[in-house]
Amino acid sequence: MSSAAPHSSNNRRRRPGRGGRNRGAGARSLPAPRQPGTFAHPFTPVEHDPTPIEFGDLDLDPTLLQGIEDRGFVRTTPVQSAAIPLVLAGEDLIGCAQTGTGKTAAFLVPIIEGLLGSRDGAGRDVPEAAAGAEADRPSTRVLVLAPTRELAVQIEEDFQGLAYHTGLSAVAVYGGVEAGGQERALRAGVDVVVATPGRLLDHMSTFSHRFDRLEVLVLDEADRMLDMGFWPSVRRIVSTLPAKRQTLFFSATMSDDVFRSAVEIMPDAKMIQVGITGGAAVTVTHRAHHVASGEKVEWLSRFLKREKEPTLIFTRTKRGADRVARRLAASGIRCAALHADRTQEQRTAAVEGFRAGRFTALVATDIAARGLDIEGIGHVINFEVPDSPDAYVHRVGRTGRAEASGVALTLVAPEEVGAFRALERALNLAVGEPNAGN
Repeated sequence: MSSAAPHSSNNRRRRPGRGGRNRGAGARSLPAPRQPGTFAHPFTPVEHDPTPIEFGDLDLDPTLLQGIEDRGFVRTTPVQSAAIPLVLAGEDLIGCAQTGTGKTAAFLVPIIEGLLGSRDGAGRDVPEAAAGAEADRPSTRVLVLAPTRELAVQIEEDFQGLAYHTGLSAVAVYGGVEAGGQERALRAGVDVVVATPGRLLDHMSTFSHRFDRLEVLVLDEADRMLDMGFWPSVRRIVSTLPAKRQTLFFSATMSDDVFRSAVEIMPDAKMIQVGITGGAAVTVTHRAHHVASGEKVEWLSRFLKREKEPTLIFTRTKRGADRVARRLAASGIRCAALHADRTQEQRTAAVEGFRAGRFTALVATDIAARGLDIEGIGHVINFEVPDSPDAYVHRVGRTGRAEASGVALTLVAPEEVGAFRALERALNLAVGEPNAGN
């Protein structure tokens, strides 16, 4: 779920919208899928009923239901059916489900309901406010940590849409932009903070905003935070939080490292596993095209001139994204590049331009593989064979979302055939021989 509204870093309420170098096949091998392996984690998937439920039958607060209706959502997805009752009951929870299945709403809907009710977000009675200055100090009740700016913005936008009629407030806190607006929002007091770990630590170290009244902690895409080296920062943040809180993990892939990290902070969590986790979404059709490395941009140009649906193209490097975007633009394709070396203003313009249809193609690194939720992406194209099964899963998960169908294309140069075959085996994909046609 996502909102198409432009992002700003204050806590105003907004009207919701509708819903490395390739060294050749012989020089590298793909790792196995990042699935639970030898680590004996204590989490056993709990039985759950994935049957869709009408949101109107969930006995939610009327103001929250209005926000859900504004977004055009009628019934829950399986992961939402499984997670919402457990989150409402105050359980610590690990939620693992395929990309595009509605994990964000699976935690936002019950969190908003908890904030609106007489109890806190973890099912406990709300304690009486402390006397004196402590009672006047702004209190944040929910903290959501996300690995990328794009995902932080996406989650905050989703919250703003769902909570539009409730009076609840939120702010997205992330780097790459001037920190003053974020600091003012934090000082003023918001119910929900959605943050990347590094920028949040900066704020926590420079002024007295604290989370001693926090009720719910959410770690979204925890595996990515580990991959990006954020876990020490996450640990530092968690060490400042109240021990009595509800903690939620959500991700499409859960490795042994993620489970070890979860044990550190939520040893008694329940776990829900919906669908075939670690694999690509079943709504995506997988294809491959045999294209020489030097001919891939030309192939893309012909493809994009023929196809009318929005297309997201992934490259392995930032320089590669810029190069492909420039060459496509020179051939008349309306496109933009998205990667970590672009300014936040450029990144926002690229995403919003793609969302609004001003660009028919977006060329991105894996920064867009998490948190980019744009309706109607018809094709995801891997310009090179991805380096890992996880990268493939999260990339292609940008299409085929919310029960829609999508197509994932991988451009396979002769020297990449071995790596692509390894990817097929790792993910149990049935792609067949790469097609040399257009």
